Amino acid sequence: MLFSRKKGVLGLDIGSGSIKVLELAETKLGYQLVNFGIAYMPHETIVDSTIMNAPAVVNAVRTLIAENNVKSPRDVSTSVSGHSVIIRKITLPLMTEEEIEGNIQWEAEQYIPFDINEVNIDYQRLAMEGDDQESQDVLLVAVKKEMVNDYTAVISEAGLNPVIMDVDAFAVQNMYEVNYEVERGKVVTLVNIGASVININIVHNGNSVFTRDMSIGGNHYTEELQKQLSVSFEEAEQIKLGKQQADQDIQPILDGISNSIALEIQRSLDFFTATSNFAHISKVYLAGGAAKTAGLQQIIENQVGIPVEMINPFNNIEVPTKSFDMDYIQEIAPLCGVVVGLALRRLGDK
Repeated sequence: MLFSRKKGVLGLDIGSGSIKVLELAETKLGYQLVNFGIAYMPHETIVDSTIMNAPAVVNAVRTLIAENNVKSPRDVSTSVSGHSVIIRKITLPLMTEEEIEGNIQWEAEQYIPFDINEVNIDYQRLAMEGDDQESQDVLLVAVKKEMVNDYTAVISEAGLNPVIMDVDAFAVQNMYEVNYEVERGKVVTLVNIGASVININIVHNGNSVFTRDMSIGGNHYTEELQKQLSVSFEEAEQIKLGKQQADQDIQPILDGISNSIALEIQRSLDFFTATSNFAHISKVYLAGGAAKTAGLQQIIENQVGIPVEMINPFNNIEVPTKSFDMDYIQEIAPLCGVVVGLALRRLGDK
């Protein structure tokens, strides 16, 4: 997506493993990185995308804002994912924008497994493909109000102004479309592997045609190491990251979880290909901190039989070498898929 020069926002990715802030500036050539900070969160601060320890999140955000000299109050773009987020592609008769807005609540009741009064609803028209002029595809998104309120409350308490609520999978898509050429006719899969959730978004010609969130991620590696090595979660995390030695080779343990992740991804892709009329998937792009796990990329590629590439959220974004350590940026790049996508948002765009 290419956005007009509207007022920029601060990207704020509140994940279960870490919280990240990122700021971009628009230039004549595109975008430039202005600010980035990351704070790693204690285990179970956020569980299944639910904030369990709000003060810890507020303190982490405040610290990031102070350490990175972010002026507050600042308008913020953030996102959510997990079981409280429902995404459906629905087909409607050809309508005007006003007609869709007037009917979307009733349409949503047919597809949303929650009480319609308990969710916030939004939608996005999808670009029309084919010769059918009688109907149109619309992407319907519903998020439980309780989740939205929890996230906006901690952001406000931290001294920031929440103005945009996105979905993790779509934030990654925003990032992808700015950093990579969208090849017409090709189908690609964006897989964001976080600490506790994996977001899958299959994209065709700039349209999201299939999404799924899975409750598995980087914490599963840590929990398995904790179990098999009889250590604490914190020690297991350090071992996983290579910051502490283990008494045995941990690669077989990591590979066991990687095989489970790869199998779940394959099942999602198989379901998509079996239920859609699209061409085969040409490539899988990986994002998220857990995507860096040793051996995972190759295991996924072997499992799905499709080329798998680690995505670079800064591929088309200028990173000033005077302000940022390029080795560090390269190291943390896989973690920045969501937050870069959020920082690309502008007030008023859809």
